[in-house]
Amino acid sequence: MRNMAAGRADVLLGQAVENNMRRPFVQHGLSAGALDYDTNMTPKSLPSREGRRLRQTCGEQLNREGEGMGVKILGGLLPIKLREALRDAFAGVTLASMNIPQVLGYTRIAQTPVITGLYTALLPVVAFAVFGSSRHLVVAADSATAAIFASSLSSMAEPASEHYMALVGMVALLTAGLLVLARVFRLGFLADFLSRTALTGFLTGVGFQVGIAMLGAMLGVDVTSRRTLEQLWQVVQGLPSLSPRMLGLSLVVVASILAGKRFARWFPVSLVVVVATIAASAWLRLSEHGFSVIGPVQGGLPSLALPNVSWSDTLAVLPVAMSCFVMIIAQSAATSRVYAIRHQERVDENADILGLAVANAAAAVSGAFVVNGSPTQTAMADGAGARSQAAQLAFAGIVVLVLLFLTGPLQYLPHCVLASIVFTIAVGMVDVKGLRNIRQESRGEFLLAITSAAAVVAVGVEQGILFAIGFSLVRHVRHSYRAHAMVLIPDAAGRWEPTPAAPGLQTAPGLIVFRYGADLFYANADSFADQVRELVEKAPAPVKWLVFDAEAIGDIDLSAAQTLRTLLEELSRKGVHVFVGRVNPYLLSDMRRHHIAETLGEGRIFASLHEALNAVRADGWAASRSEASNLPVIR
Repeated sequence: MRNMAAGRADVLLGQAVENNMRRPFVQHGLSAGALDYDTNMTPKSLPSREGRRLRQTCGEQLNREGEGMGVKILGGLLPIKLREALRDAFAGVTLASMNIPQVLGYTRIAQTPVITGLYTALLPVVAFAVFGSSRHLVVAADSATAAIFASSLSSMAEPASEHYMALVGMVALLTAGLLVLARVFRLGFLADFLSRTALTGFLTGVGFQVGIAMLGAMLGVDVTSRRTLEQLWQVVQGLPSLSPRMLGLSLVVVASILAGKRFARWFPVSLVVVVATIAASAWLRLSEHGFSVIGPVQGGLPSLALPNVSWSDTLAVLPVAMSCFVMIIAQSAATSRVYAIRHQERVDENADILGLAVANAAAAVSGAFVVNGSPTQTAMADGAGARSQAAQLAFAGIVVLVLLFLTGPLQYLPHCVLASIVFTIAVGMVDVKGLRNIRQESRGEFLLAITSAAAVVAVGVEQGILFAIGFSLVRHVRHSYRAHAMVLIPDAAGRWEPTPAAPGLQTAPGLIVFRYGADLFYANADSFADQVRELVEKAPAPVKWLVFDAEAIGDIDLSAAQTLRTLLEELSRKGVHVFVGRVNPYLLSDMRRHHIAETLGEGRIFASLHEALNAVRADGWAASRSEASNLPVIR
């Protein structure tokens, strides 16, 4: 184990030295990709202060990696002082005033009883505050995960029924189990396959899906379908029979909340709206005048019990839990990173994954539903001045008071008001600014976002997230398949510059220096070999030396290795001498394991481009004086 740790330390120190050597050139406007470094340089040969800093940095990384499965608690709370605790407590009260109406609204998306929204802001919030590391992330009900499980479970059981709630609890429990596995086996990287672009499109699609689902209750129109497009069509068909009073109240609620978010973010407009409409409903007896209300709400703290679900139902909801797992990892990690950077703090993602697992387990046994690190609620907490999980604990304390003493008045809350609150949440999920920025930077990425959004609306939320992940992977493979290939050629001043590879290009008479911008694997190996063959065959002068710049190649799989060995043998028969420069230790290991080094010759593999070119000179290539003086800047 000691030797393994030492080897890992050497790798980290080598990477740090490489970055250190390249940084001055980059700062002076030179391309880091055109530079080499002395592979014999070690931290001991650096200035003492710089060497100590590098050794300290690498030691910290080793310590973080060596922590393994050690469980840390209260990372999001400690250290804390009395003044900071009081500030966070006040922020928690402010958060509760703004957030309680939202968690009630999330139950409309989840299709669960209203009281379960309050349950999500109790034990799950406390669990993450104890086991998580982020001082800012608010873990509670979330519209995206609620839409994911509701879209699937509503076809398996009657929404809000006992069986439905058991399935909801099992989804939360399975999600907690998947998060534990992700913590143990370090599987958090799986969420990286859901790109930011796909995530933006997916959440936009969820916004449309949720907004359309709320239109029926807002207008007083009967909607029976569970499919988004069919719901929209039923709303259109029911427009002649809509309720003008419900429409008017819904418009007032939506306009008030959106105006508050735009002009007075600090003011709890949603809470004022809920309190005002409850009071008006009770006083005017709106339930007797055509307004549908929530009805009696069971108060008190949640009872603790495991979900009572059969084995077949457990297997049936496992894919739903996996979709929730991906969304939680992607959304929570991105949110916690943003606020850690903003406040110059470190965040332990492994501890956050464990905190999310415990939070979802708490949700499962307390009658709640899947919880997530919510970007909107985290932004609300940060805006209220929260700087630790103490604010979330204060939020949970307010929820306890509501559960014990204030659930009675909720029975008078009109359904159209609750639907209108959810509609404003859906409006916030449609990221118009983000889509506009994506369109300006990349039309291909914009197509991915729009297609992901359309898939959610047309097919379903669970299918939409699978489509988003699949499309992200396809785009990634496509980028690797069509990797950038360059040939170093002299510019007008005679200096070598990387130029997109094309038939007829040559670095110098008899010499081609070829750079490929991706790992070699089964999908791009043939394309790589064909490009090399075409460059050699169509070169303006017979090619005698071919130098591969392997800086961007870190891995070669079995299929690519077979293709590369065949190419090397073919070039050898044509009299082309092949050399490889900038070979890192990982690539060298692959080359030896796949017998590429044996086919090529160990003497033609080098750690720097400089050494490879020196070997080419020793092999007979003679650069002209101008070429020799204008070689790439290398060390």
